[in-house]
Amino acid sequence: MTTSSPPVVGLVGLGAMGAGMARSLRRAGHAPHVFDLRREAAQAFARDGGTACDTLAALGAASDIVISVVVNAQQTEAVLFGDGGTPGCAASMKPGSLFVMCSTVDPNWSVALEARLAKLGLLYLDAPISGGAAKAANGQMTMMTAGTPAAYDKAGGVLDAMAAKVYRLGDSAGAGSKVKVINQLLAGVHIAAAAEAMALGLREGVDPAALYEVITHSAGNSWMFENRMAHVLAGDYTPLSAVDIFVKDLGLVLDVARGSKFPLPLSSTAHQMFMQASTAGHAREDDSAVIKIFPGITLPAPTSTPE
Repeated sequence: MTTSSPPVVGLVGLGAMGAGMARSLRRAGHAPHVFDLRREAAQAFARDGGTACDTLAALGAASDIVISVVVNAQQTEAVLFGDGGTPGCAASMKPGSLFVMCSTVDPNWSVALEARLAKLGLLYLDAPISGGAAKAANGQMTMMTAGTPAAYDKAGGVLDAMAAKVYRLGDSAGAGSKVKVINQLLAGVHIAAAAEAMALGLREGVDPAALYEVITHSAGNSWMFENRMAHVLAGDYTPLSAVDIFVKDLGLVLDVARGSKFPLPLSSTAHQMFMQASTAGHAREDDSAVIKIFPGITLPAPTSTPE
């Protein structure tokens, strides 16, 4: 009796999420081929198992499944089709191979990409992710997926190796990205609201650590308040998810709603808050730095920590 060998998996983008996903694949018994523009990041990963590829073309040729974990649609285009004369991976992928797109993008763009790849004989999964770097590292993140039955068959157990929850939301691309956009609506609004609440507390002279303790044990708490306001209390704006991510993502939210003339007043306000933080010089700081737009408050110094 013969058993089929596991698919060869390639992963592009060893950032906060991608690095954890690659490690989860390795724990599950895969030896991923990896590529990152920071060559040293790929080489560091491969020292513990796997293969660092010098080019996207080499990764595409070696892989049955390519997982792309980059920031946006523009970077995904470059991964697939190249940029500035450097080839992408699509041209070297074998017919019947699968491309798994994990970025937050316009759902209509994702639908169009599925059709473009189909013409090349490639399968596609619309598969945005959520959960943060810690959950990605532990294989506990969430994937919001949509694709053809053939794409899911090709993926096999690879998605489950990276995520605790893999939601199947449709039999063609688009639904995964729509759900991710809605998730980002809530995430962005919750961060903005959390920052506003903490800023009011500071303005009113409430001890910020005491406020954090009370709110995180009360009905007004949210995951974003608990997570992001801990950054504010620590005075640590090292970016895990940067301000400009929500400039982009809430912009996508508003673009999607604009297409059906659907009003989103809270999203619009939150988007303006992140835009203001970005233009004030905080674009690459942690998204909790949106609190810095509020006047007349003194933020906790970097030596402060939540109690």
